Amino acid sequence: MNTLRNKVQLIGNLGNDPEIITLESGKKLAKFSIATNDTYKNQKGERVTDTQWHNVVAWGKTAEIIESYVTKGKEVAVEGKLAHRSYDDKDGNKKYITEVVCSELLLLGSK
Repeated sequence: MNTLRNKVQLIGNLGNDPEIITLESGKKLAKFSIATNDTYKNQKGERVTDTQWHNVVAWGKTAEIIESYVTKGKEVAVEGKLAHRSYDDKDGNKKYITEVVCSELLLLGSK
């Protein structure tokens, strides 16, 4: 059951091209967001689509694959864990971020 702790699996489409950052050590970091859609019928029987956006980060080899093959609009499956962090912006306001730290990526859709 340990493998079920803090595990996230999402399938969605990228909203923008990934941001690739190369650190001084040479290690790569990829940042991107994906949209997931859920559809349901409201009380009037109308079909409604609810879109949720998820921030994703990937490191190392996974980031290199993202850099080479993933662009805006591509459909991907992401597996990873949720991470929460906070920072102070330039005005001194505390900002909170929740993101998926990607451990596995699967490219979906047509080439």
